[in-house]
Amino acid sequence: MSVTMRRGLAACLVAVAVVAGVLVSWTGAANGSEQVTYSESRALGARPESDARIARIENGLLPPVAVAGQAPPVMSITEQMKRDKVPGMSVAFFENGEIVWARAYGYADVEKKTPVTADTLFQAASISKPVAALAAMHLVEQGALSLDEDVNAKLKSWKVPDNEFTKTEKVTLRRLVTHSAGLTVHGFPGYAADETIPTVVQVLNGEKPANTAPVRVDTEPGKIWRYSGGGFTIMQLLMLDVTGKTFPALMSELVLKPAGMTHSTYQQPLPADRKAFATMPYRGTGEPVKGGPHTYPEMAAAGLWTTPSDLGHLAMEVEKEYEGKSSRILSQAMAKQYLTKQKDDWGLGVGVQGEGPTLQFTHGGANEGYRCVFVDFPALRQGAAIMTNSDSGSAIGSAILRAMAREYGWPDYLVKEKTVVPVEPALLKSYAGEYSDEQIGKVHVTVKDGKLYLQADPLGNEPVELYPESPAHFFILTETVEFRFEAKKGKNADILVVIFGKQEFTTKRTK
Repeated sequence: MSVTMRRGLAACLVAVAVVAGVLVSWTGAANGSEQVTYSESRALGARPESDARIARIENGLLPPVAVAGQAPPVMSITEQMKRDKVPGMSVAFFENGEIVWARAYGYADVEKKTPVTADTLFQAASISKPVAALAAMHLVEQGALSLDEDVNAKLKSWKVPDNEFTKTEKVTLRRLVTHSAGLTVHGFPGYAADETIPTVVQVLNGEKPANTAPVRVDTEPGKIWRYSGGGFTIMQLLMLDVTGKTFPALMSELVLKPAGMTHSTYQQPLPADRKAFATMPYRGTGEPVKGGPHTYPEMAAAGLWTTPSDLGHLAMEVEKEYEGKSSRILSQAMAKQYLTKQKDDWGLGVGVQGEGPTLQFTHGGANEGYRCVFVDFPALRQGAAIMTNSDSGSAIGSAILRAMAREYGWPDYLVKEKTVVPVEPALLKSYAGEYSDEQIGKVHVTVKDGKLYLQADPLGNEPVELYPESPAHFFILTETVEFRFEAKKGKNADILVVIFGKQEFTTKRTK
């Protein structure tokens, strides 16, 4: 299964001192046999009036999609963690320049019964990208880099190979951070503890011991938006070549320290003195990732270790710079560029949606055994970050954002209602079968009691019900993903199109 499908559908984004911890146990653990613990971590200075709002959020998780006319099922955080086998989670809500509240749930390490706290480190996965992009923009303002020149002009230790696609249009920093440079390699699986770690150049060339394909231009730069962790890895090398510093040191100097991210680091692997503060990663089954956290030499794309509160401090610093009230990382002019759509819904390294009072910047993350997300609404001066140590953590992260949207009046992340239409049983039967694609993997569609069900690894181990909004177009309640069946007249469907946002993945019937 491709990184795109697994991470796309799953789709993760000054540390807070803990003054009190309340442990409330509930039965049913991540691995099906242990008892999972819920822990509450209050931040210094948390507002007493927040308690009621927090309780409504914790006990009011809703699905992303609801059937019109039907009350959607409501879950608590502990119920959904149990259902999705999420061992641990940390949440921070920030407003008006401060962390208003931060809470932690479950275990950082199930075997050792180590509880998550507000200070516990998680892998930020692709949230590493917008953080790294801030450093690159800082270097642009210093004159060390240019947004729109050919990156080969500054690269020293490696060059983007020229080909027929780069004859006229070139790979530039602006295109790297907006995923429009025409580059391959969506994401990276990282390296287990017993595996040899490649250099960045080996990763870019796809040379052993690298476990991903070469990063190459395979479409004209600037033409299309296509997510590329490979592009951010080129950016990482570009930053190193012009500064001569290690990436962790550079990021600490230019972004982490100025933003007050005192618990955060890009060091890969995590140094021994920090491992005691880190979560262990877990699969969606509740089983631990073999060997523990993977190592990511692709640091700009996936290498940040952090906490939700640290991400909150970063987002609030960007808010201040956007308002012209700070310039610790970027000037106001560059901060405005950072949060302005450059290509589709993408700013200079971060997702950007809405404008004016509805403007938001956001990013998710998905490393092996970690899922996370953050969002900030500059006009509201509010936002949140949610981090989990599970491959199945995306659903609960999204559910918490929906609960926060309802509680705080956000203009996005609300439940979407859809109308269900009747479909002839014979037509449903024609859709049943197995579909497959090299990118996506296998998708199983079955009919039971007159209803259509689909099973695919990114959606969990159990089949999920498909609800028809037209005879050929279906949706599910647990994710904002849709499905369209295509068939020749009078025959079984031979194509199943999986629709996630603006992306479509086509699978073909194999059985």
